[in-house]
Amino acid sequence: MAIFYLPKSGVGFPDPQGADPDGLLAVGGDLSPRRLIAAYALGIFPWYHQGSPILWWSPDPRCVLEPGGLALNRRLTRTLRQRNYAVTLDTAFDRVIRACAEVCRRGEYGTWITSEMLEAYTTLHHAGLVHSVEVWNDAGELVGGLYGVALGRAFFGESMFHTADDASKAGLVCLVRLLEERGFHLMDCQQTTAHMLRFGAHEIPRCEFNERLTRAVREKTYRGPWTSWIPDPENPPRS
Repeated sequence: MAIFYLPKSGVGFPDPQGADPDGLLAVGGDLSPRRLIAAYALGIFPWYHQGSPILWWSPDPRCVLEPGGLALNRRLTRTLRQRNYAVTLDTAFDRVIRACAEVCRRGEYGTWITSEMLEAYTTLHHAGLVHSVEVWNDAGELVGGLYGVALGRAFFGESMFHTADDASKAGLVCLVRLLEERGFHLMDCQQTTAHMLRFGAHEIPRCEFNERLTRAVREKTYRGPWTSWIPDPENPPRS
């Protein structure tokens, strides 16, 4: 595959079907809100390390989690029913994304967050298109969370972190339930990991993913804070 270099400005991308076997599609460009929105709408996301050029990816196959297909083991179900954690949305985005930047690793859920990416996704958060899930312990300490991009009825998981057992899992379970309640078509996991497969995620061909994504992003976007989307403590996630 010939490497496709993006101009510094603009929003155009090559056909995702032209990505190399690892999923690398293009190099360069910028992380402006317009370009990021255009990328996600096409099933493309940035992943790169500090000091490297921006790399744009469209893997084949693609790992997705169906909002109605969440799988929980008995231990995690028991933990969640004990209500050890409180979950909120869009109340501490800056803290969540910075924590993700410190703990996320290649091969886990999401991408490494460079300073440039931190600034770009914070801008999209203020625009109401990037959302955070916060998990708090009984002492009111932030012990887990995740964030991602929402367009139409598609949610793109970016990164998650935890400093207490099962904290990020609790946040993920609550988020997926809420996505199901709100009629989301799919949650994009980007990378295939054993962690997400245990939650019921599965791989689909890139062409199928892009077809489903096209339908999902045509739906109305819930733009703005999701602060009021609070999980009901009297109705714990189903197993």
